[in-house]
Amino acid sequence: MATGSVMTALAVAFSVIGSLIPVAGALQIVAIVPLAVVAQRHRIRALAVAGTAGVLVSFVAGGFGTALTMTVSTVLAGIVGVSVRRGRGFGSVLTLSLVAGAVVGGLSVLMLLLLSGLRELFLAVLENSIRGSADIVGTFAPAEDVATAVADYVSFALGYWWILVFVSGMISTAVSGVVAWWVLRATLTRLGQLETRGELPDVVDIDTTAPQPVPVRLTGVTFRYRGAQDDALGPLDLTVVPGRFVAVVGANGSGKSTLARILVGAEPTGGQVERYGRTGLGLVGGTAMILQHPEAQILGTRVADDVVWGLPTSSRPTPERVEELLTEVGLAEYGLRDTGSLSGGELQRLAVAAALAREPKLLVADEATAMIDPQGQRELVELLAALPRRHAMAVVLITHRATEAALADDVVRLHRGRRVMHDPTWMSSAPFAGTAPFPAPGPPQLVLRGVGHVYNRRGPWATRALQNVDLTVHRGEGLLVIGGNGSGKSTLAWIMAGLTSPTEGTCELAGKSTSSSIGTVALSFQHARLQLQRRTVSEDIEAAGGSDVGTIDVSRVLDQVGLDRRLAGARIDELSGGQMRRVALAGLLVGKPEILVLDEPLAGLDPPGRREITALLAHLRRTGLTLVIISHDVDTLASVRSRTVTLDHGTLQVESAAGVIR
Repeated sequence: MATGSVMTALAVAFSVIGSLIPVAGALQIVAIVPLAVVAQRHRIRALAVAGTAGVLVSFVAGGFGTALTMTVSTVLAGIVGVSVRRGRGFGSVLTLSLVAGAVVGGLSVLMLLLLSGLRELFLAVLENSIRGSADIVGTFAPAEDVATAVADYVSFALGYWWILVFVSGMISTAVSGVVAWWVLRATLTRLGQLETRGELPDVVDIDTTAPQPVPVRLTGVTFRYRGAQDDALGPLDLTVVPGRFVAVVGANGSGKSTLARILVGAEPTGGQVERYGRTGLGLVGGTAMILQHPEAQILGTRVADDVVWGLPTSSRPTPERVEELLTEVGLAEYGLRDTGSLSGGELQRLAVAAALAREPKLLVADEATAMIDPQGQRELVELLAALPRRHAMAVVLITHRATEAALADDVVRLHRGRRVMHDPTWMSSAPFAGTAPFPAPGPPQLVLRGVGHVYNRRGPWATRALQNVDLTVHRGEGLLVIGGNGSGKSTLAWIMAGLTSPTEGTCELAGKSTSSSIGTVALSFQHARLQLQRRTVSEDIEAAGGSDVGTIDVSRVLDQVGLDRRLAGARIDELSGGQMRRVALAGLLVGKPEILVLDEPLAGLDPPGRREITALLAHLRRTGLTLVIISHDVDTLASVRSRTVTLDHGTLQVESAAGVIR
């Protein structure tokens, strides 16, 4: 729904602008692009709904002509999107576009035949357009020849206008379809190859009976993604019953998220799933799911609005109940806050509150605590563990943390898609960062003085993120920044990297503002996948480094981050979470930054992945690179840090004699 809404809005915007501004007419062809994405990624009915909504909005905003353009764009988008999804070539696209063009031309002729006033206006505009074009051509050609040609063409156009309308409608539609296919096929083909492991299943629930997702029994269940050669899950036998808190653990790529999709309603490719009723995904009393990346399911503009988003009026909790839910997940008095101002951890808490508002009988949480501070993790997991005891429901938590799995009634460990014996030591082994000493920190390198930042500072929803931060980062040190969710850590990271200019104070590197020298301080995002924009590893690293980066540079940084050079040709979407994090770091290191800022570098990684990244960070620091690490994993990163500072509600705390700001 969200994808269709956004893509339809873009298509409508292009159509309206193209209709109202003469020089922007080409945007009407661009309107095909977002709708083609809908057609390629979803079923044809999704395009039909999106197109119908777009036509109605276009009619209100731009009139009949804009609505007609939107209709044609929807038809062509369907042709392009479906053709790419099914692997059809130029011939099929041209044939279907000509058929669509014939229909458009025929309907246009019929409309002009029935509406005499519109026909007279059209013919007058046509004649004036021909004569106006002739005046322009007449400046370069003999006037007599131009006048004769114009008279002949006007006579033909007015006498056989129906032929002109039909042919022009058919040809223009066919050309638009072919051009759109030629431009979009590479992009749409890559979209079709993207894994959908993090998405909710496409479940259409038309049953009106009460949902009953548990108990559920999986027998010999397997699941294979489109185009894959091996099963991502199974064969697997599993039973989930009400009143139980189940933890699912395993390495990245072991099938945990795939199992979550099966539990919430996705059809397996093999085996049998037995339950007494429908899953009722998203319905009150049915199934609720919290995704790995909560920003993908946050739809409300305000926190309180998002908690009740999608619920029918009869089932919506009262404002008092909404506030109770927010308090329960650690977001007390956040109801009026803009969701765009929330941190990653706060978004995860909000997603949990929205799930609990549906009073589900089955709650599936996929890494629901990955971005939450340690205190919040404990509180949230204790809340999830208590839910099955207080209500007739089941909770399934996918996690990499041993402390969270220890609270579960049942622990399911997956290895390469199969269930194996759970060994707690696999999750709790300490990271190893090597024994070689780090270079002594050098002179001051990055200096922050009186830094403060306010979001929406000129609006009624102004929110202060940082206040009067004074901090000096020395060359070669490993600075760890900790703090609760919403304390301003990510804002500080973006200011250090120069991607955000502080509203107060200065952030300087060698006496120069970081915002005027972007790249000297590199920032690794919380979600590494969002930082990888190209198809293959080498393409992404080269694009990150600029035109001067070649194969030798790619090989050098791959060695630097501990990746096999043979991975240079691998597709980004084939990499594990830890490999994606390393590739993102390689793309930053190829630019030879002076400081590397990492925002939650261990989030979402399994224990082996965390150990690998910790060892890599230790190696980078030994090379003399300055590191600023923002993380909740204090114990894991203890072997890398030189000192620790704490942010509390946007304020840097006083540093103790031990070098730790508390």
